[in-house]
Amino acid sequence: MRANQARWPIATMARLLGVSTSGYYAWLVREPSKRSRSDAQLLTRIRTLHASSRGTYGAPRIHAQLAREGVHVGRKRVARLMRIADLRGASRRRWPRTTRQRAGARRAPDLVRRHFNAEGPNVLWVADTTYIPTTEGFLYLAVVLDVFSRRIVGWAMSNHLYTELMLRALDMALQQRRHEGVILHSDQGSQYTSIAFGKRCREAGVQPSMGTAGDAYDNAMCESFFGTLEAELLSREHFATHEQARRRIFSFLEGWYNVRRLHSSIGYCSPLEFENLSAKTKTASPCGLPTDGQRRGREKRPAARPWTTRDSTLNGGQTTTHL
Repeated sequence: MRANQARWPIATMARLLGVSTSGYYAWLVREPSKRSRSDAQLLTRIRTLHASSRGTYGAPRIHAQLAREGVHVGRKRVARLMRIADLRGASRRRWPRTTRQRAGARRAPDLVRRHFNAEGPNVLWVADTTYIPTTEGFLYLAVVLDVFSRRIVGWAMSNHLYTELMLRALDMALQQRRHEGVILHSDQGSQYTSIAFGKRCREAGVQPSMGTAGDAYDNAMCESFFGTLEAELLSREHFATHEQARRRIFSFLEGWYNVRRLHSSIGYCSPLEFENLSAKTKTASPCGLPTDGQRRGREKRPAARPWTTRDSTLNGGQTTTHL
């Protein structure tokens, strides 16, 4: 009625809507309720958190961040206010297959068997490669991820897919972390089965491990990271040049993903925070993707294969294996 009072008489609209004119005028001067004022204040903070997350946080992570700040409200209330304000988190799409197996290649044994579980940092790493579309052509990104904290410990970018790209990502991880005896799990891409990559692993004391060819579940941890990268960066921006893509990906990895982004699988901590907390408490906290016969937000997995889960809090968590 208030929005259309310049076009239609108040009495006419009140009669059509079945309300009294006195009730409408009383509503105009009535003070907002305590609940409405509280919702308005909360929504202001939600907008700020959503913007600071680069527009990627949905209700679960906004709710977790509010709890970290001492604001204890219901998750459904957060979801309702975000829905009213038309605020949405990033959603994932299916990631394309990029693995190309080299004919006659000798692959390493599968030491992980989909048990993405680590009792501490530098126990199990996973590695994979993807491509970034730009106007100048594809830019390729190779990463090494620590399963314990989800931290990207090594990465490299190039305009080619030669083995040298994967070696640079591995070298970065080796320079930053204690790596003796660590398991490095990858797919059967020709770069990871190459003689040069195997030699570098032997020299560094790294145990290579490989899943089956063309099966995303056998390297699900990296697939999950690439899904996050696509949903929170690549689907939202277009890169004109390789240099522009390099800068934005660097900012995403080192300025957001590793140090600030909250991960539900590690108790809504950032990877850096989780590692620091683990070092302080000396409490090992196992990890994995929370599933119960089905992966969260992704396609169904074969029910006969085991999967470990992490249900962590800031003080550690318990591990559950679903069969």
